[in-house]
Formats: sequence, C-alpha cells, structure tokens
Amino acid sequence: MSLKKYMALCRGGIISELQYRLGTFVTIFGNLIYLTLVYYLWKAIFASSETDVVNGMTFTDTIIYLVLATALFNFLEMYIVWDMSRSIKSGSIILDLLKPLNYRRFLFFSYFGHNMVTFFMTFLPTFIVVYIITHGAIHLGINLLYFVVAVVLALLVNFYIEMLVSTICLYTESTWGINIVKESIVLLLSGATIPLAFFPEALRKAVGYMPFKCIYDTPLNILLEKPGYTPDSGMWINIAWQLGWAIVLGLGARAFWNFSIKRITVNGG
Repeated sequence: MSLKKYMALCRGGIISELQYRLGTFVTIFGNLIYLTLVYYLWKAIFASSETDVVNGMTFTDTIIYLVLATALFNFLEMYIVWDMSRSIKSGSIILDLLKPLNYRRFLFFSYFGHNMVTFFMTFLPTFIVVYIITHGAIHLGINLLYFVVAVVLALLVNFYIEMLVSTICLYTESTWGINIVKESIVLLLSGATIPLAFFPEALRKAVGYMPFKCIYDTPLNILLEKPGYTPDSGMWINIAWQLGWAIVLGLGARAFWNFSIKRITVNGG
C-alpha cells in the first residue's frame, strides 16, 4: 500500500471540509440548542431523585459525558451510506472503482481528513470549554493517551459498521430507512444519547457484548476514569473488546463487500 497516495486523499478531505466551514458552525449552533435541552432535562431528572448520585454518576458527570459525546459524534460521524447511495444512483461509483486504489481505503482516508478537521474545530474546543467551566473536573494525565487510543479504535469500529450497512446499497437503492435504523441503534446503544450506566442491568450487560459501546461509551469512560475503565480496573479488557470488534467487523465488512461488488448494478449499466 502506497501511503503517499492515501495521505493525498486525507489532505483532500481536509481541504474540502475547510471550504465548507459555515456548515460546521451551523452544526455547532444546532448542538448548542440540543445540549441546552439535555442540560435542563437531566437537571430535572436529578432534581427528582433522592440522591446526588444515580447509577454511579453525578449530575456533573452526566453533563460532561453527554456534552463530550455530542462533540465526539461530530468527530466520528461518517456519511458513507448516504454518499455511496447517491454515487450508485448516479453511476459515479464506477469511476471510483476503476481508480488504482482500494475502494474501502479510498473512503476511509477521504473521510479521515474530515475527521481531523472536526476534531480540531469541534471536539477540542468543546473539551477545553468543559474543562474550564467544570474547574478541571476532567483529570489531565495518562488517561488522555488511553483516550486517544480508544478513539482511534472507535473510529475503526464506526467505519466498519458504516461499510457493512453501505454495502447493502449495492442491493437496493432504498437505503434511507436502513440508515435511519442503523443510526438510531448506534446512538442509543453506544451511549451517545443516554449514558449506558442508566440502562437496566440486564440490558447494560447485553450491550456490553455488542460493538456499539466501543464507539462512545468506552472512550468517554476511559477519559473520565470511571470504575472499570482505569489501567488497574479493567481498562485493557475494554480496549481489547474494541480491538476485537474492529478486527471482526473489518473482516466481515471486507468479505461482504467482495461478495456483493460482483453484482453491482447502476443506472445505465
């Protein structure tokens, strides 16, 4: 694999994202409205509780978790399903497949440039603001390094889930419903909308064996150094789960794509 050509794709993704900065700011504004609603919702939930700690999380813990989850969503989110669906309908996917590049790597590095820009424009500023407002509630130490490792693995897991679902586009042009279901499941079971700590115990244990928690819940709990997510209390097991799911989903996505690409049909051919 020639790394130089894929780095060029990454650079192209960065340039493309920087050309549409207004879209990023609109997203940030929308997130502020969403987080305002989340703040008052959880404030009411904790106000009605008889204790300041619910399922091991305080109100401050919960808000920090959800704010960073929203920022992390902007960083990790890919729109491969939508883009592939459009390229199949227009027939432009043929041009991409004819390029002397592995198509899946082509997609990954193209989106990676977008991920890099959103990290510095959304997640990092959000993290700094949260750290200042909470007067250093987030510990800054070796947990940051472990968090970066977990985020990289989360990016891979999310990408392979996207590839598995987007490959369905090769069979049907009607992907809107499939993608909405996928996004709803991922956001709910990954902890992006509700911390998994608030799930019923049976459901929480079941979700623990699924790949979705690897995307948001695991990195955020490592960052916040929650019990079970520190080096001496099970963090390596959770990172191993991330790595394991990245490998399994990667192999599954590759096999599904190689099988499905043989029967691709597009408009006009």
